Amino acid sequence: MQNYFSSNFKLGVLGGGQLGRMLLTETQKFDIHTSILDASQSAPCAEICNTFVIGDLLDFDAVYNFGKTVDLLTVEIEKVNIDALDKLEEEGLTIYPKPKDLRIIQSKARQKHFYFDHQIKTAPFSHFAFLEELQHCVENSIIDFPFVWKAARFGYDGNGVKIVRNYEDLVSLPKVECITEELIPFKNELAVIVARNAKGETKTYPVVEMEFHPEANQVEYVICPARIEDAVAKKAQETALKVVNELNFIGLLAVEMFQTETNEILVNEVAPRTHNSGHYSIEASYTSQFEQHLRAILNLPLGNTDSKVAGIMVNLVGAEGFSGDVIYENIEEVLQIDGVTPHIYGKKETRPFRKMGHVTIVNEDVNKAREIAQKVKETIRVIA
Repeated sequence: MQNYFSSNFKLGVLGGGQLGRMLLTETQKFDIHTSILDASQSAPCAEICNTFVIGDLLDFDAVYNFGKTVDLLTVEIEKVNIDALDKLEEEGLTIYPKPKDLRIIQSKARQKHFYFDHQIKTAPFSHFAFLEELQHCVENSIIDFPFVWKAARFGYDGNGVKIVRNYEDLVSLPKVECITEELIPFKNELAVIVARNAKGETKTYPVVEMEFHPEANQVEYVICPARIEDAVAKKAQETALKVVNELNFIGLLAVEMFQTETNEILVNEVAPRTHNSGHYSIEASYTSQFEQHLRAILNLPLGNTDSKVAGIMVNLVGAEGFSGDVIYENIEEVLQIDGVTPHIYGKKETRPFRKMGHVTIVNEDVNKAREIAQKVKETIRVIA
């Protein structure tokens, strides 16, 4: 068996953002040498990893040359050069998640076709190579308002997603490959994180419920456990497992879903990495999602995914109207509350809606935790 701990083994990570920073807590715990590739010298991981390399994640040579210096390669963001990963894999480098999966997940269009081909329920959709094709369909009443528009590639945190209600909304869209989806009435937005290692061992985290900011389309609160019926939770976990198994996925996969008014579960999209919906697990779970990601990609036994207590995560994002050197206003007040733990991501400059950190609230009672989360959200401000 490969010795990963206190050895010459080098784990490579593409991306040096906050997800990488939280992963480093676990690699340091296990004394695993970790190399990071990121385009920004001021990336959150830059000062705390073993080796930091500056390079564009979409540049073939940067990714390929970085891959030649490590023993196993993983990602903290899916916006990477897949052609370089294909070549590295052909040459024998172990890469998890596998490049074939990243290629599907990079494209919302490929994702939707994958769900359709594998009988995984998802919102009805149409795929357009050009915006003009979509405009033609609307003008000829093939598609009716309102609908959800998504850029086919590289959308995140509400970027590349828009509800199109009229022709003015339509003509303002970027002229890129896209998909449209039916606007589905839903009760809840849910997520399930599944881990799977190369031995085929699989572990599923509890279903979480997500509450979104109405304007920024970013998650404001993640609530674990989701306040839903057991039968719906079971259906959501089974759906997430089906996605992982159909992909033959290795690593950590976050599956975002809709619970419809009739309690159907529809897959929205997936992320092939640690995810905002799993941050609560650092304080609330027996095994955090970041430790589990390591266990999965290193083919180690997977950890217990049960929660010790209820957990709620509040995103800390830059307040509207503030840009510049960051100040966390009233952080001392939230630190006085039992069960509250802030995580600051190491980004020195704030701007409106930029993810700057999160706060976890743990409590035996999920409803009490939600009340405290509301107080935290109303108290702490990320300003300049």
